[in-house]
Amino acid sequence: MAKFSKKKVAARAAFEGKSNLTVEEAVKLVKSAATAKFDETVEIALNLGVDPRHADQMVRGVVTLPAGTGKDVRVAVFARGPKADEAKAAGAEIVGAEDLMEAIQAGKIDFDRCIATPDMMPLVGRLGKILGPRNLMPNPKVGTVTMDVKSAVEAAKGGEVQFKAEKAGVVHAGIGKVSFDEDKLAQNLRAFVDAVSKAKPTGAKGTYMQKVSISSTMGPGVSVDVASAAAS
Repeated sequence: MAKFSKKKVAARAAFEGKSNLTVEEAVKLVKSAATAKFDETVEIALNLGVDPRHADQMVRGVVTLPAGTGKDVRVAVFARGPKADEAKAAGAEIVGAEDLMEAIQAGKIDFDRCIATPDMMPLVGRLGKILGPRNLMPNPKVGTVTMDVKSAVEAAKGGEVQFKAEKAGVVHAGIGKVSFDEDKLAQNLRAFVDAVSKAKPTGAKGTYMQKVSISSTMGPGVSVDVASAAAS
Protein backbone atom coordinates (compact mmCIF):
# COMPACT_ATOMS: atom_id res chain seq x y z
CA MET A 1 0.00 0.00 0.00
CA ALA A 2 1.35 3.43 -0.92
CA LYS A 3 2.39 5.67 1.95
CA PHE A 4 1.35 9.31 1.83
CA SER A 5 3.13 12.24 3.46
CA LYS A 6 1.49 13.97 6.43
CA LYS A 7 0.69 16.95 4.18
CA LYS A 8 -1.03 14.76 1.60
CA VAL A 9 -2.99 12.88 4.26
CA ALA A 10 -4.13 16.19 5.76
CA ALA A 11 -5.05 17.50 2.31
CA ARG A 12 -7.16 14.45 1.53
CA ALA A 13 -8.86 14.70 4.93
CA ALA A 14 -9.84 18.30 4.15
CA PHE A 15 -11.84 17.04 1.14
CA GLU A 16 -13.84 14.38 2.98
CA GLY A 17 -17.58 14.95 2.87
CA LYS A 18 -17.29 18.01 0.66
CA SER A 19 -18.98 18.29 -2.72
CA ASN A 20 -20.90 20.72 -4.89
CA LEU A 21 -19.01 23.69 -3.48
CA THR A 22 -19.22 27.19 -4.86
CA VAL A 23 -16.46 28.11 -7.28
CA GLU A 24 -14.77 30.25 -4.64
CA GLU A 25 -14.91 27.51 -1.99
CA ALA A 26 -13.60 24.86 -4.41
CA VAL A 27 -10.72 27.03 -5.64
CA LYS A 28 -9.68 27.85 -2.07
CA LEU A 29 -9.77 24.16 -1.07
CA VAL A 30 -7.77 23.00 -4.10
CA LYS A 31 -5.12 25.68 -3.58
CA SER A 32 -4.73 24.73 0.09
CA ALA A 33 -4.32 21.05 -0.80
CA ALA A 34 -1.53 21.54 -3.36
CA THR A 35 1.54 20.18 -1.61
CA ALA A 36 3.87 19.38 -4.50
CA LYS A 37 7.25 21.11 -4.78
CA PHE A 38 6.33 22.52 -8.19
CA ASP A 39 3.63 24.98 -9.23
CA GLU A 40 0.78 22.56 -9.88
CA THR A 41 -1.79 23.12 -12.61
CA VAL A 42 -5.41 23.57 -11.59
CA GLU A 43 -7.36 21.16 -13.78
CA ILE A 44 -11.05 21.13 -14.59
CA ALA A 45 -13.22 18.23 -15.75
CA LEU A 46 -16.72 18.67 -17.14
CA ASN A 47 -19.04 15.68 -17.48
CA LEU A 48 -21.42 16.44 -20.33
CA GLY A 49 -24.62 14.77 -21.43
CA VAL A 50 -23.33 13.97 -24.91
CA ASP A 51 -22.03 11.01 -26.87
CA PRO A 52 -19.17 12.33 -29.04
CA ARG A 53 -19.36 9.24 -31.25
CA HIS A 54 -22.29 10.99 -32.93
CA ALA A 55 -21.32 13.93 -35.13
CA ASP A 56 -24.18 16.09 -33.87
CA GLN A 57 -23.05 15.61 -30.24
CA MET A 58 -19.38 16.51 -30.63
CA VAL A 59 -18.20 19.31 -28.36
CA ARG A 60 -15.15 21.23 -29.51
CA GLY A 61 -13.96 24.78 -29.21
CA VAL A 62 -11.45 27.27 -27.91
CA VAL A 63 -11.47 29.89 -25.17
CA THR A 64 -9.04 32.60 -24.08
CA LEU A 65 -8.75 32.50 -20.31
CA PRO A 66 -8.85 36.04 -18.86
CA ALA A 67 -5.96 35.40 -16.47
CA GLY A 68 -3.93 33.22 -18.87
CA THR A 69 -2.82 29.66 -18.25
CA GLY A 70 0.50 30.27 -16.52
CA LYS A 71 2.01 27.80 -18.95
CA ASP A 72 4.83 28.43 -21.40
CA VAL A 73 3.22 27.14 -24.61
CA ARG A 74 5.53 25.89 -27.34
CA VAL A 75 4.10 26.43 -30.81
CA ALA A 76 4.89 24.61 -34.06
CA VAL A 77 3.79 26.11 -37.37
CA PHE A 78 3.56 24.50 -40.80
CA ALA A 79 4.24 27.30 -43.26
CA ARG A 80 6.49 28.39 -46.09
CA GLY A 81 7.94 31.67 -47.30
CA PRO A 82 6.56 34.92 -45.84
CA LYS A 83 4.13 33.05 -43.60
CA ALA A 84 7.01 31.08 -42.11
CA ASP A 85 8.80 34.36 -41.40
CA GLU A 86 5.60 35.72 -39.86
CA ALA A 87 5.35 32.71 -37.56
CA LYS A 88 8.95 33.09 -36.38
CA ALA A 89 8.46 36.80 -35.75
CA ALA A 90 5.34 36.07 -33.70
CA GLY A 91 7.32 33.75 -31.42
CA ALA A 92 6.71 30.25 -32.79
CA GLU A 93 9.44 27.90 -31.55
CA ILE A 94 9.28 25.51 -34.51
CA VAL A 95 8.51 26.44 -38.12
CA GLY A 96 8.83 24.17 -41.12
CA ALA A 97 7.22 22.07 -43.84
CA GLU A 98 8.51 18.67 -45.01
CA ASP A 99 11.30 18.85 -42.43
CA LEU A 100 8.79 19.38 -39.62
CA MET A 101 6.62 16.54 -40.93
CA GLU A 102 9.60 14.19 -40.94
CA ALA A 103 10.58 15.20 -37.40
CA ILE A 104 7.06 14.46 -36.15
CA GLN A 105 7.02 11.11 -37.97
CA ALA A 106 10.28 10.30 -36.20
CA GLY A 107 8.61 10.92 -32.85
CA LYS A 108 9.96 14.39 -32.14
CA ILE A 109 6.91 16.23 -30.81
CA ASP A 110 8.23 18.93 -28.50
CA PHE A 111 5.39 21.42 -28.85
CA ASP A 112 1.99 22.08 -27.27
CA ARG A 113 0.10 23.66 -30.17
CA CYS A 114 0.29 23.06 -33.92
CA ILE A 115 -0.79 25.68 -36.45
CA ALA A 116 -0.83 25.43 -40.25
CA THR A 117 -1.62 27.61 -43.22
CA PRO A 118 -4.38 26.11 -45.43
CA ASP A 119 -1.99 25.25 -48.26
CA MET A 120 0.00 23.03 -45.88
CA MET A 121 -2.92 20.78 -44.93
CA PRO A 122 -2.25 18.10 -47.60
CA LEU A 123 1.14 17.66 -45.92
CA VAL A 124 -0.20 17.90 -42.36
CA GLY A 125 -2.97 15.44 -43.23
CA ARG A 126 -0.39 12.65 -43.38
CA LEU A 127 0.18 13.17 -39.65
CA GLY A 128 -3.43 12.65 -38.56
CA LYS A 129 -2.76 9.36 -36.80
CA ILE A 130 0.05 10.97 -34.81
CA LEU A 131 -1.32 14.42 -34.04
CA GLY A 132 -5.01 13.49 -33.77
CA PRO A 133 -4.83 11.35 -30.62
CA ARG A 134 -2.72 14.07 -28.98
CA ASN A 135 -5.30 16.75 -29.81
CA LEU A 136 -2.62 18.58 -31.81
CA MET A 137 -4.11 18.32 -35.29
CA PRO A 138 -4.64 21.79 -36.82
CA ASN A 139 -8.33 22.51 -37.30
CA PRO A 140 -10.04 25.56 -38.83
CA LYS A 141 -12.86 25.32 -36.25
CA VAL A 142 -10.46 26.32 -33.47
CA GLY A 143 -8.41 28.74 -35.52
CA THR A 144 -5.30 26.63 -36.01
CA VAL A 145 -5.68 26.36 -39.78
CA THR A 146 -5.38 29.98 -40.87
CA MET A 147 -3.53 32.50 -42.99
CA ASP A 148 -3.41 34.83 -39.98
CA VAL A 149 -0.45 33.00 -38.51
CA LYS A 150 0.62 35.92 -36.33
CA SER A 151 -2.70 36.11 -34.47
CA ALA A 152 -2.88 32.33 -34.07
CA VAL A 153 0.60 32.13 -32.53
CA GLU A 154 -0.06 35.08 -30.22
CA ALA A 155 -3.39 33.58 -29.11
CA ALA A 156 -1.77 30.22 -28.35
CA LYS A 157 0.81 31.93 -26.17
CA GLY A 158 -1.65 34.35 -24.58
CA GLY A 159 -3.95 32.07 -22.63
CA GLU A 160 -5.96 30.33 -25.33
CA VAL A 161 -7.15 26.83 -24.41
CA GLN A 162 -8.65 24.29 -26.79
CA PHE A 163 -11.18 21.75 -25.58
CA LYS A 164 -12.72 18.62 -27.00
CA ALA A 165 -15.09 16.05 -25.53
CA GLU A 166 -13.59 12.60 -25.04
CA LYS A 167 -15.42 9.32 -25.63
CA ALA A 168 -17.27 9.41 -22.33
CA GLY A 169 -18.39 12.99 -22.88
CA VAL A 170 -15.77 14.45 -20.55
CA VAL A 171 -13.88 17.66 -21.27
CA HIS A 172 -10.52 18.21 -19.50
CA ALA A 173 -8.32 21.31 -19.40
CA GLY A 174 -5.84 23.24 -17.31
CA ILE A 175 -7.23 26.59 -16.16
CA GLY A 176 -4.23 28.09 -14.38
CA LYS A 177 -1.66 27.44 -11.68
CA VAL A 178 -2.12 27.05 -7.93
CA SER A 179 0.07 30.13 -7.53
CA PHE A 180 -2.67 32.22 -9.18
CA ASP A 181 -4.87 34.39 -6.98
CA GLU A 182 -8.19 32.77 -6.08
CA ASP A 183 -10.08 35.45 -8.03
CA LYS A 184 -8.09 34.76 -11.20
CA LEU A 185 -8.71 31.03 -10.98
CA ALA A 186 -12.41 31.65 -10.42
CA GLN A 187 -12.52 33.93 -13.48
CA ASN A 188 -10.75 31.33 -15.61
CA LEU A 189 -13.02 28.54 -14.39
CA ARG A 190 -16.19 30.44 -15.21
CA ALA A 191 -14.82 31.56 -18.60
CA PHE A 192 -14.05 27.95 -19.48
CA VAL A 193 -17.45 26.65 -18.37
CA ASP A 194 -19.15 29.47 -20.30
CA ALA A 195 -17.26 28.56 -23.48
CA VAL A 196 -18.20 24.88 -23.17
CA SER A 197 -21.82 25.86 -22.50
CA LYS A 198 -21.89 27.95 -25.67
CA ALA A 199 -20.42 25.01 -27.61
CA LYS A 200 -23.47 22.85 -26.79
CA PRO A 201 -24.14 20.73 -29.88
CA THR A 202 -27.52 20.48 -31.58
CA GLY A 203 -27.79 16.77 -30.79
CA ALA A 204 -27.40 17.16 -27.01
CA LYS A 205 -30.46 15.95 -25.11
CA GLY A 206 -31.37 16.14 -21.45
CA THR A 207 -29.02 17.80 -18.97
CA TYR A 208 -25.98 19.08 -20.87
CA MET A 209 -23.70 20.21 -18.03
CA GLN A 210 -23.91 17.29 -15.61
CA LYS A 211 -20.89 17.72 -13.35
CA VAL A 212 -18.01 20.13 -12.84
CA SER A 213 -14.96 19.22 -10.77
CA ILE A 214 -11.50 20.66 -10.20
CA SER A 215 -8.22 19.44 -8.74
CA SER A 216 -4.55 20.30 -8.71
CA THR A 217 -2.09 18.12 -10.64
CA MET A 218 -1.22 15.97 -7.63
CA GLY A 219 -4.18 16.66 -5.37
CA PRO A 220 -7.65 15.20 -4.86
CA GLY A 221 -10.63 16.56 -6.74
CA VAL A 222 -13.81 18.23 -5.59
CA SER A 223 -17.11 18.82 -7.37
CA VAL A 224 -18.31 22.36 -8.02
CA ASP A 225 -21.93 23.46 -7.99
CA VAL A 226 -22.90 23.74 -11.65
CA ALA A 227 -24.97 26.87 -11.10
CA SER A 228 -22.06 28.58 -9.38
CA ALA A 229 -19.67 27.58 -12.19
CA ALA A 230 -22.09 28.84 -14.82
CA ALA A 231 -22.63 32.21 -13.13
CA SER A 232 -20.99 35.00 -15.10
